[in-house]
Amino acid sequence: KAMTYLLLFNAISLSAIAEYYAIVGLMAIFSVSPMAIAVMGAILGLSKVVLTSWLYRNWKETPIILKTYFVSAIGILMLLTSMGIFGYLSKAHLEHGISLGDVGAEVALLDEKIKIQKENIDAARKTLIQLDNQVNAALERSTSDAGADKSASIRRSQSRERARAIEEINAGQKEIAKLNEERAPKATDLRKVEAEVGPIKYIAALIYEDSANQNTLEKAVRWLIVLIVLVFDPLAVLMFIAVNQTLMRSSPS
Repeated sequence: KAMTYLLLFNAISLSAIAEYYAIVGLMAIFSVSPMAIAVMGAILGLSKVVLTSWLYRNWKETPIILKTYFVSAIGILMLLTSMGIFGYLSKAHLEHGISLGDVGAEVALLDEKIKIQKENIDAARKTLIQLDNQVNAALERSTSDAGADKSASIRRSQSRERARAIEEINAGQKEIAKLNEERAPKATDLRKVEAEVGPIKYIAALIYEDSANQNTLEKAVRWLIVLIVLVFDPLAVLMFIAVNQTLMRSSPS
């Protein structure tokens, strides 16, 4: 008897969880009338369990037409529950994907801004090198005091351009420091979200031997959801049948 009660408790728990996921999933699909969907889903879920138990106990006495309709209704209700569960799990995966995409886009944007600032700094440094080369060329052409005076004159004429280049370098470095400070927490969030995706990458690698392709990851997620759906509500229904079978065998004829 303890095993029977444990089986009954497990069947009720599994069925209740399956219906909850299904109702939430169906509410997401039909979001215009969530309360109506919730009430309808709860009643249909309860009806499915009660009808399954009743039909199993009264299988021989039930007319063939009623029996056919009841079995069809139970099958359709199981399909609806499974579709709701699929919708719930798919929604959870999509929300996770959106979160990953949003954080990834923010980090990518900051990386692009940092790259632009580095390019500006490199351009300013190249300008300084070119200015230095002009001064050095004047010195190399003549070793007399006239050559030194000329190079000094060239350097003085470059003062504004040098100042502008140095200012660009300093401004770029400050902007990079600011962008890196802004990027750090977002990069941490991105690593956390990517870590959550890690297990499905291993599953994708196991099934398709490829975890880098986004389409492969999506296929792996879909197959995982399908497997969960296949053993969720059908298992709950079959467990109710098992409970009724055990009770009928143990009860006096």
